[in-house]
Amino acid sequence: MASSSFLPATTDSIALALEAKSPSESISILYRILENPSTSSESLRIKEQAISNLSNCLTQEKRGEDLRSLLTQLRPFFSVIPKAKTAKIVRGIIDAVAKIPETSDLQISLCKEMVEWTRAEKRTFLRQRVEARLASLLMENKEYSEALALLSGLIKEVRKLDDKLLLVDIDLLESKLHFSLRNLPKAKASLTAARTAANSIYVPPAQQGTIDLQSGILHAEEKDYKTAYSYFFEAFEAFNTLSDPRAVYSLKYMLLCKIMVNQSDDVAGIISSKAGLLYLGPELDAMKAVADAHSKRSLKSFESALRDYNAQLEEDPIVHRHLSSLYDTLLEQNLCRLIEPYSTVEIAHIAELIELPIDHVEKKLSQMILDKKFAGTLDQGAGCLVIFEDPKSDAIFPATLDTISNIGKVVDSLYVRSARIMA
Repeated sequence: MASSSFLPATTDSIALALEAKSPSESISILYRILENPSTSSESLRIKEQAISNLSNCLTQEKRGEDLRSLLTQLRPFFSVIPKAKTAKIVRGIIDAVAKIPETSDLQISLCKEMVEWTRAEKRTFLRQRVEARLASLLMENKEYSEALALLSGLIKEVRKLDDKLLLVDIDLLESKLHFSLRNLPKAKASLTAARTAANSIYVPPAQQGTIDLQSGILHAEEKDYKTAYSYFFEAFEAFNTLSDPRAVYSLKYMLLCKIMVNQSDDVAGIISSKAGLLYLGPELDAMKAVADAHSKRSLKSFESALRDYNAQLEEDPIVHRHLSSLYDTLLEQNLCRLIEPYSTVEIAHIAELIELPIDHVEKKLSQMILDKKFAGTLDQGAGCLVIFEDPKSDAIFPATLDTISNIGKVVDSLYVRSARIMA
């Protein structure tokens, strides 16, 4: 701490910190208030205020390690205040560290420290919440196996205690974790469990928005874009009301759904609506560029959009997955349209028409032949694509199979009838 001489835990001392000329002076005064040994109810109340102010100051100064030290220094103080207030302060300081950029490793180690302390102090309520936060941080850090191991034990424990609100959080987190691991059935099962728990209690709007957002993501993954759009819209409404930064992502995914169901023309209207105008920026600009490219069926514009808005499209795993599928479909449609008039055509000519590299086009044509999107072969020596005529199916074979099937049914029925007569 900054000084060994403590200050009285009074409102005057708090005011002195607020009036300080520099953040470092203010921090020093707040530390000195916390050194006061008094445990009167008024002193404890003032110290709580000092802790809150100190957390804010350290966050603004980006002093993450000092916030971590503060939690350790406050342990004697936690023994003289109610457990509920301790939980509030601990979670508040962890949240403060989270506001400082590039502190994910610090947050993980801080949460692990607090889990050990809460276990030793037998503070189950606080430990469970810190463990849930730790699992969330591990997931963000792509340490999936450790996060899943932590959650599986925590879920069993919380179900026994029947803490519904925490259970909703944990089930939601488990759903996101399974989704990150590409295990869709388990992600849906965890989301259903979260909804079941949420139905029996009051769920805060932010948490309900999170449930709707995850529901939309899972429905989109199953290509049910209309249902996904409805969930994203509900999530957007909730986050927009709360001014939650996730509102722009919900809106972005709404636009993605419109593009995926070939309603790209609706995108501009949604963006220019009253709600859409509040969130103008790179995220919506990226989706508008994709919508324009899709409307024009232009692969060149599509690739330009992916290149110009790499952070918003390629680095967003949800958008990237769906746009990759959309790009493939668009590429196949364009290639089929271009090769339709030919029986033999140079690959270089197709690549020139579609404005893509030759090797890219050749690879895609090869894949389409293997997937039986059209009948043909690649003559790589001549650099040509040879397209075969669609073989006309002979109607006699299906008719013969139908006749044999019908004869089989007749024989079976005669057998059953004869068996009854014999009986």
